[in-house]
Amino acid sequence: MSEHPLKGQTALVTGGGRGLGRAYALALAEEGAAVAVTSRTAGKLDETVAAIAAKGGRARAYAADVTDAAAMALVVAAAERDLGPIDLLVNAAGIAEPLGPIVENDPDEWWRGVEVNVRGPFVLIRLLLPGMMARGRGRIVNVSSGVGTRAYPNLSSYSVGKTALIRLTECVAAEAGPRGVRVFSISPGMVRTDMNRALLAHPKTSEYFPWAGDAIAQGRDVKPDVSARLVVRLARGEGDGLSGRHLSVADDLDAIAARAADATEQQALLLRLAPLR
Repeated sequence: MSEHPLKGQTALVTGGGRGLGRAYALALAEEGAAVAVTSRTAGKLDETVAAIAAKGGRARAYAADVTDAAAMALVVAAAERDLGPIDLLVNAAGIAEPLGPIVENDPDEWWRGVEVNVRGPFVLIRLLLPGMMARGRGRIVNVSSGVGTRAYPNLSSYSVGKTALIRLTECVAAEAGPRGVRVFSISPGMVRTDMNRALLAHPKTSEYFPWAGDAIAQGRDVKPDVSARLVVRLARGEGDGLSGRHLSVADDLDAIAARAADATEQQALLLRLAPLR
């Protein structure tokens, strides 16, 4: 394999100023991709761009709110002007707020969480799909969560948003797959990001989120580079046969990719209602 297998490609990473978004941006740049990063915080984005430039990579920063369709249209236009047509979209921006019981959640804050976690990815997918389909190629990685695969009390907005993102992945894959676009949702595991630190710092974390504290205490947290490696492999095309599926960092991608036909036949790695047997 080429030393820089993604050379000549352009990636757009949301939430690229910190945490997993930054890890993905750095990893993709190391593979040779030109990287556009976006989030609301310009200073953090500049740090990511500087880190990529320090290693000889190409990157540009565009500060904007991912839920703002007009602002994202300007970001896409600027990124493609500066770096070239976008071949890879990584939707990494997300928030876990508000925390706590549903009856204590402010409705506007609750909906804002869903907007960031679902509307943001939708806005960019809608903007980038026409170009990807016209070129007959493109990949989209939606960063979901294990929280999107089952009910988690006291995390309802985040759980609903991430579940919806998994289903959105399936819908986009079904629509755009025949035109050469491959789409995935992934679970990065419990990573020590600012978002998860806020969860752990919650005054009732031991009551509301005991599983989170246990994961950290038992060393079951996942390093950002593990998730970044999965994103890179998907960007390379190593999981193309699994388009539409939800993948986890805990999965053996090689083993699952080798059974892509079985996954299709069994409707595996998709959101489905279990029948009553």
